[in-house]
Amino acid sequence: MRRFRHWTPRYIWDRLGTVLYERRRPEDPWLTKEAVRALSTYLRLEDSGLELGSGRSTAWLAPRVSRLISVEHSPEWHGIVEQKLRKKATENVEYHLFPVKDSVDDSNQPYVEFVAHIPGESLDFVLVDGMFRDYCALHSIAKLRPGGLLIIDNVNWFLASESRSPNSRRRGEPAPSKTWERVERDLSTWRSIWTSSGVTDTALFFKPLNRQA
Repeated sequence: MRRFRHWTPRYIWDRLGTVLYERRRPEDPWLTKEAVRALSTYLRLEDSGLELGSGRSTAWLAPRVSRLISVEHSPEWHGIVEQKLRKKATENVEYHLFPVKDSVDDSNQPYVEFVAHIPGESLDFVLVDGMFRDYCALHSIAKLRPGGLLIIDNVNWFLASESRSPNSRRRGEPAPSKTWERVERDLSTWRSIWTSSGVTDTALFFKPLNRQA
């Protein structure tokens, strides 16, 4: 049975606002409005980044950076995004397809292993918005240059907060996994911007310039 407890007047208002925003800005990533604005200011044309989970964000990010690596698990969705990139004559996206393997442990999925083998401190930003987010977020920390940006979408599902968005993990609740527990601990000293639409949340974490942090 579906739960409708979160369908309060405030949530309905937030949801309508989110729907209207997405219709008015059909080219924007499926992130919160505030996160998109922040990224518009933060990203530089010389940046190199990694996107885990492709979509509207792929075509949006590509012209704003020098190089974008994008990873997708769905063959159907990969085909749709690839066609869109081709229409836009996008040449700076390295696009990979790694379908989920049922017989493989999450930590050893090709999707995750690809992230694990990216050279350390080689990326200016990573967007975690796809499969196996706990392992991908954990591996991404070491791949970011000092001062780099880690973006986690739907972050309220995984990291504790005071968010009013549905299914948010509250402070004092156990982490969804040991891996998320480690991610939360590692990010606890990072500067961050936590944004929320009241429907879902996107957080931006800035890696400390101190390499020992």
